[in-house]
Amino acid sequence: MSTTPDVLDGWELGEFSAAGLTRPIYRRGTGPAVIVIHEIPGITPLVTEFANEVVDRGFTVVMPSLAGVPGKAPSAPYAMQQMAKVCIAREFTTFALNQTSPIIAWLRALARNVHQEVGGPGVGAVGMCFSGGFALGMMVDDIMLAPVLSQPSLPFAVGRQRGADLNLSPDDAAAIAERASAGCQVLGLRFTGDKLVGDRFASLRELLGDAFIAIELPSAKATDHSVLTEQRDEASVTRVLDFFAEKLLA
Repeated sequence: MSTTPDVLDGWELGEFSAAGLTRPIYRRGTGPAVIVIHEIPGITPLVTEFANEVVDRGFTVVMPSLAGVPGKAPSAPYAMQQMAKVCIAREFTTFALNQTSPIIAWLRALARNVHQEVGGPGVGAVGMCFSGGFALGMMVDDIMLAPVLSQPSLPFAVGRQRGADLNLSPDDAAAIAERASAGCQVLGLRFTGDKLVGDRFASLRELLGDAFIAIELPSAKATDHSVLTEQRDEASVTRVLDFFAEKLLA
């Protein structure tokens, strides 16, 4: 897999295998683990910039590469190409209802592996766009203490049902609701006009109750989508970094 070296300077490249999947991972930092899961089209310069800020707050950050060329800047043709690949990849349930994407099992194993190595009270994770709900699925494990969902967009919001679906099996949803009732909070972020998010924030409120912390930003334009990267909101970035610190460094 080719990459853009200067964007990922200081990051150690490796790979991780679990649940029948093997994917490249980039790692940097010290302290409790935070898994930063990129959006479409891949690990872009702005995704890496955000991940570097998480490192600077005192965390071991692991970035899996699930699509695209690590370090490559986004463009419309590149995003469309990677979107098409995600749609047919077996590890993502992009349209099915009430199913947990197979990649979640791999991410849970990755989080357990890093946590066992670096220690701390638990781990955090942030997903964006197609990966926006992945940290929610990772809550099945008790070590997930700081799940962040940025513009969660799976399954793709084609129709009302898919726009409200949380990409969870019934069993996983029940386990996550139990963890929320026991006090595990979930931070969610979106632009209010983002059609890709659909009605998921209503579903999250129903599933998680008061444990769901929603940050909903007024859309300046119809294309506003990526809260932490391409249409970065500084206050939201700070809130995510503080959330990780509150849950994992206190």
